[in-house]
Amino acid sequence: MTSSRYKVCITLGTRPEAIKLAPVIQKFRNSEAFDTHVILTGQHKEMVEQVMQLFEITADEDLNIMQPKQTLTDITHRSLQGLEGIFKRIQPDCVIVQGDTTTAFAATLAAFYQQIAIGHVEAGLRTDNIYNPYPEEANRRLISQLAQLHFAPTKLAFENLGRSGVTGEVHLTGNTVIDALLTVADKQPNCDVEGLDWNQYRVLLATVHRRENWGKPLEDILKGFHLILDKFPDTALLLPMHRNPTVREPIQAALSKHPRVFLTEPLDYGELVGAIQRCYLLLTDSGGLQEEAPSLGKPVLVLRETTERPEAVDAGTAKLVGTDYQNIVSNSSELLSDKLAYEQMANAVNPFGDGKASDRILEIVQRYLGELNE
Repeated sequence: MTSSRYKVCITLGTRPEAIKLAPVIQKFRNSEAFDTHVILTGQHKEMVEQVMQLFEITADEDLNIMQPKQTLTDITHRSLQGLEGIFKRIQPDCVIVQGDTTTAFAATLAAFYQQIAIGHVEAGLRTDNIYNPYPEEANRRLISQLAQLHFAPTKLAFENLGRSGVTGEVHLTGNTVIDALLTVADKQPNCDVEGLDWNQYRVLLATVHRRENWGKPLEDILKGFHLILDKFPDTALLLPMHRNPTVREPIQAALSKHPRVFLTEPLDYGELVGAIQRCYLLLTDSGGLQEEAPSLGKPVLVLRETTERPEAVDAGTAKLVGTDYQNIVSNSSELLSDKLAYEQMANAVNPFGDGKASDRILEIVQRYLGELNE
């Protein structure tokens, strides 16, 4: 290593972060300009390890903070304390965080306390409701106030940052999740689920996990799933379950006995991409799937009252249907019955990027650090 190489720490704690930062990590590690340190907090352990293996990425540090029933305060406190020691030892020129997780917020705060430059991947998403999604909307707003480099995935995110009056540089890069998705999709990954014949059914791929959907909203969503399956005997439902018992137990109670429902453990990212490629449509409260599915030509019905990704709705690749079971059934029925409506969504252009966001981020960070050192 030469003294001219810039030290960069890339921090992550959850599977979505790992997926969206994997192509960034690969670019930085392949560049002779950077000495790159990958730091895991351990907010989600097993699911992150799956992604790291898929993209052949190793971590340099692991705080291993994960504990049963950990609270947001637990995650923030242990991440902040662990990262302080690592940043003091490495003394990076820049810390890169992604999105709006508690890990990303804690890493941003830890870097700020030591006056280290912060690069924020997927900056500028907004719902303008501080509690929806919770705590993500607050996390991303707080990160935006401290970052020096904002990597906006879309034009709207870019404009949001301008309206927020953030300091630092704002760059329109596209979303790194498309970089990751296209890399994996090219390999045509399998998604083998015991008992599920992909050729026998039109498979609905569903995911539900967000805090704001816990309780009554989740009950309504599951009722909607039941009614769709009753109305369309040629459909099946594949639902990878989150490990949180608050979500998992109601799903099992409501759906486990249905013959055309396939409840699984969380799919690894390769399997998830394979499932998207083979399914008919998606019903999800996931932010990432709103971005990924359109690149593979699959309509998305968003099981949320708000979305920080309105570009998908505006582009026609996704539709916000909320958690009311009647809305879920009616919108699903339209796509399952009306071929033209389905094709319009399936063929709409994905607004989230061209697969080259990571290249742009690398160039911006290198230029920025070069100018600081002139």
